[in-house]
Amino acid sequence: MSGIYLFDLASMQARHLAVRQSTIAGNVANANTPDYKARDVTPFAQVLASAGFGMAQTASAHVEGGGPGTRVQDSKDGWDVLETASGVSIEQELLKAGTVAREHSLNTGIVKAFDRMLKLAVKG
Repeated sequence: MSGIYLFDLASMQARHLAVRQSTIAGNVANANTPDYKARDVTPFAQVLASAGFGMAQTASAHVEGGGPGTRVQDSKDGWDVLETASGVSIEQELLKAGTVAREHSLNTGIVKAFDRMLKLAVKG
């Protein structure tokens, strides 16, 4: 039986979201600093791609994956803070913060549902 790595993936995304939220907060805090450039982090999809995470086909009726399933591991350079060419726009930063909050809520909801499903399977 292969391992289920949803919790590892969710944990990795939660750490990514925390780094992104911290970067956004730094942008807002430095909005009035002369010549300060807004920063952001590498998108999570690129972090997954660099970690070698791909879909795996576990049954012939399932969608064909890009390769064997692998365990997600943190990439040391996966969450690099990227310098942008423009200054800080408070509106853009607030939109990014809202996106991070929604992604975190979705992540938490999925983990809770998966946890309930595993508990029901064990009780079964």
